[in-house]
Amino acid sequence: MEVKLGKPASVVSLGFLLLLFLSVVPNSVARFVVEKNSLTVTSPEGIKGTHDSAIGNFGIPQYGGSMAGAVVYPKENRKGCREFSEVGISFQSKPGALPTFVLVDRGDCFFALKVWNAQKAGASAVLVADDVEEALITMDTPEEDVSSSKYIENITIPSALVTKSFGEKLKKAINGGDMVNVNLDWREAVPHPDDRVEYELWTNSNDECGVKCDMLIAFVKDFRGPAQILEKGGYTQFTPHYITWYCPQAFTLSRQCKSQCINHGRYCAPDPEQDFSSGYDGKDVVIENLRQLCVFKVANESKKPWVWWNYVTDFQIRCPMKDKKYNKECADTVIKSLGVDAKNIEKCMGDPNADADNPVLKEEQDAQVGKGSRGDVTILPTLVVNNRQYRGKLEKGAVLKAICSGFEETTAPAVCLSDDVETNECLDNNGGCWQDKKANITACKDTFRGRVCECPLVDGVQFKGDGYNQCEVSGSGRCKINNGG
Repeated sequence: MEVKLGKPASVVSLGFLLLLFLSVVPNSVARFVVEKNSLTVTSPEGIKGTHDSAIGNFGIPQYGGSMAGAVVYPKENRKGCREFSEVGISFQSKPGALPTFVLVDRGDCFFALKVWNAQKAGASAVLVADDVEEALITMDTPEEDVSSSKYIENITIPSALVTKSFGEKLKKAINGGDMVNVNLDWREAVPHPDDRVEYELWTNSNDECGVKCDMLIAFVKDFRGPAQILEKGGYTQFTPHYITWYCPQAFTLSRQCKSQCINHGRYCAPDPEQDFSSGYDGKDVVIENLRQLCVFKVANESKKPWVWWNYVTDFQIRCPMKDKKYNKECADTVIKSLGVDAKNIEKCMGDPNADADNPVLKEEQDAQVGKGSRGDVTILPTLVVNNRQYRGKLEKGAVLKAICSGFEETTAPAVCLSDDVETNECLDNNGGCWQDKKANITACKDTFRGRVCECPLVDGVQFKGDGYNQCEVSGSGRCKINNGG
């Protein structure tokens, strides 16, 4: 079994939910854009050249960077559905050797399981060869369950789907004894036209939808700090979005539509517990989504858009569904504690019982439809960076790396050069940079674009030199460092 496209969070099993038609504009055709990176074969001579590959929607793509490796095609377990240790295969690279990229065939199991099995065997990246000649698709995660969630969140290597014909060329070269070297390049996966990155997160206030909700909540809490630093510094323009669906007109008076929708069926969300007779209703989720949108709009009008991160984080902590606190009263206490204008939020939200469009939610439904290089938003959560849908793990370091790759060269803020997005190149031979082993001082620094060799600042004392062969300290402060030699 394989999953080509993900489903919106919580939209499963109940027959009625099929009526919540994904297309938010009648008669429109959903358009899912496959985000790609380039794959360049550097040897053998017969298949040299650049090819498209589709970035997997899990793991950690190296946004802003590239990775060179040698491709292997296992003699057994070629679909990667079993652990490679069962057949005595290891892909662990030997010291000094290129990283191993494992080529596996599509079919018989989830894409993510293939990548997980290869990662456990030591692979640095995975290429999946399609089994039919078709346009590239996005490899997505399976529906959440206990078994798959355990490995999906631990996938840390990048993966990509390649076409059947290109996969056959790689296999032929490998089987013929050729050394197949390739370079995966993500530097243009996110455009970087200027010194500000615009990104948006399609999210949901529901905290009871399973693994994806847990992952989203953890990400928002973890990413709040970097997000606020970037926003306060004017480096980014962030916008939160929320998906809603409409109820077909023939069903607006049904019990299901009334419990899942507001504004007479115009804006709906699935029942959190998938049980229409108890617990919270879908309309409770829609109303809180609307409130969170209005918190952002009101905060943005007061030139403090980053307050949204505080509200959603505090709301998740103080007002969870499991404690029966997911309600207006609890939300109001959070709003009051943050000093946001509650009256303006109420005015922004409007009347959920009115038989009329809600301007805020109508704008959200229009925004779900893809424009330009961005496809329709159909999966929750979805991150969009510079109008390109992010593919990969929703995790602080990985997302920060993707956002940082959206800055024009030399314009990236300091947070992009922090440990949050380190590439760990300094661990190997100190990255080829200068170092003083006795004083444990190095000129090597990991960044999202790779390591840089810059003479360090230590205890307020600046070293000077080229960063590669020489870094020296001079002046009155030199005795602080290693007793001045």
